[in-house]
Amino acid sequence: QVQLLESGGGLVQPGGSLRLSCAASGISFKLSVMAWYRQAPGKQRELVAEVTTGGSTIYQDSVKGRFTISRDGAKNTIYLQMNNLNPEDTAVYYCYGRNPLNYVHWGQGTQVTVSS
Repeated sequence: QVQLLESGGGLVQPGGSLRLSCAASGISFKLSVMAWYRQAPGKQRELVAEVTTGGSTIYQDSVKGRFTISRDGAKNTIYLQMNNLNPEDTAVYYCYGRNPLNYVHWGQGTQVTVSS
């Protein structure tokens, strides 16, 4: 059974930082593209950042220079380091994994709220 378990969300003031983690199990982690998506109230879910099996990364324009995605194959975990957060970053953040057969799996989500 595939499980993507996110952690690290919470309430932070504008300009602050958070680090999200996603621990994967039951998935061929080393062969899977991993990513973070987010969904704000009343908006569609959107890609935040993606990391390929080779470590290449892509970012949504609004987070470039502020967020960093990384993966640790030894721990089957991906991370999202978020710096200089602003209220527009408030959303539920979801971990995403896509295996070589293009089967997609989602985590349950973790809330990030940026507010003073």
